Amino acid sequence: MKIYNSLTRRKEEFIPLEEGKVKMYACGITVSGEAHIGHGFQALVYDVFRKFLEKLGYQVTYARNYTDVDDKIIAKSRETGIPADKYAAMMIDRIDAVMAKAHIGEPTLWLKATENIQNIISFIQELIRGGHAYEGGNGDVYFDVDSYPAYGQLSGRSKEDMLDGVRVENDECKKNAYDFALWKAAKEGEICWDSPWGKGRPGWHIECSAMNRAAFGDRIDIHGGGRDLIFPHHENEIAQSEALTGKKFANYWMHNGLIKVNGQKMSKSLGNVLLMEDILAKYSDEALKFALLSSNYRADLNITDDLFPDAEAHLVRFYTLIGKIEAAFPAEEGGMSAIDEKFNAAMSDDFNTALALADLFGYFKEAGKLLAENDPAAKKIVNQIRKTYGLLGLFTKDAKEYLAQYAPKSEEVPEEVKAVAEERQAARAARDWARSDELRDRLKSLGYAVKDAKDGYTLTKI
Repeated sequence: MKIYNSLTRRKEEFIPLEEGKVKMYACGITVSGEAHIGHGFQALVYDVFRKFLEKLGYQVTYARNYTDVDDKIIAKSRETGIPADKYAAMMIDRIDAVMAKAHIGEPTLWLKATENIQNIISFIQELIRGGHAYEGGNGDVYFDVDSYPAYGQLSGRSKEDMLDGVRVENDECKKNAYDFALWKAAKEGEICWDSPWGKGRPGWHIECSAMNRAAFGDRIDIHGGGRDLIFPHHENEIAQSEALTGKKFANYWMHNGLIKVNGQKMSKSLGNVLLMEDILAKYSDEALKFALLSSNYRADLNITDDLFPDAEAHLVRFYTLIGKIEAAFPAEEGGMSAIDEKFNAAMSDDFNTALALADLFGYFKEAGKLLAENDPAAKKIVNQIRKTYGLLGLFTKDAKEYLAQYAPKSEEVPEEVKAVAEERQAARAARDWARSDELRDRLKSLGYAVKDAKDGYTLTKI
């Protein structure tokens, strides 16, 4: 089993701290708004990683956190008039509901900042005693970056680069501008807790370090999150935790890529944020997963207008064949171990879901050929696909029920259009490209666009 370690910038053999057990933590959602596709992507990939490690026989303790107090949540509280703690609880319920609708698994442990205030305060006190943190004189407490010489090891940033993109505030209270807040003094009307430094609340970075230590102790095997968290969040986590314990905090740092929408960064300012709730209102949870897992998890994922429709179209074709095969050979049991072995090989190479999904096209092609030959081995392929790819959350549904909900209704495409499309498919099979182009134009004149795929084609009304 090899994992790409962001800290060393290479794939490494996975060796857990304790034989047979894995301690895994992934930074979760700041609950200042609805769950968007970036949140779903991150939650999905780490759920898949956990499940595959369990398949390999590891006992995995997987923790995720909710950041339920921070500047954005306080701003939303002021905007809505809902107290910050109640606003955060409301959003957690809504986010939990949409993740459940997507059938993304729950972690072993849910951690919340507001439930770890005393752990956070104790952590800060130990940093102060060790000479790694100091009071700013205004009720704030800061981490002394110069006290930790290895700072920058994860991101590769120099001290000159550290202020780039990081908000600088209260410079007059800091030893250095790049020192960061561990505890923030309360402002008028803000949610706050009592502390040795007065009423206040934790800084963002200290929350994960303190929650990790409370849940797992000084060290963990895997720490994950989005690539946007490498600096400053994860860099600061390493500094705080290792300054306090003198031990290596996490053996493997994993980071998933970011979301783009038609080539642009997803952001509120561009108005292109894709909410999980909206996507699941149009597409199945399996189409969502198929689309998100079809690329390497470390790469940025570009969500084009075709991504989810194409994923759904693939699944409709797969489920159509599954339905036919299961109806033809209802009693056939057993599977094809080679499919599982190939899946395990792909996933053992840094969780290569893209390769695992690409293999499906060949499996279904072979299953279709066997069905045409009335060979019950087709059912063994389907049995194995259901068993193996269920780990990714795919092929978990009854074929008839899936197709009834998500397959395009046949009456939506006129018979004339379907006939032209089939003739064009035959022309392509005969490598008659000129005739294929003529028929494509004919479909366009009838109001339909055709898109070719490895296993057929899809028609879309223009």
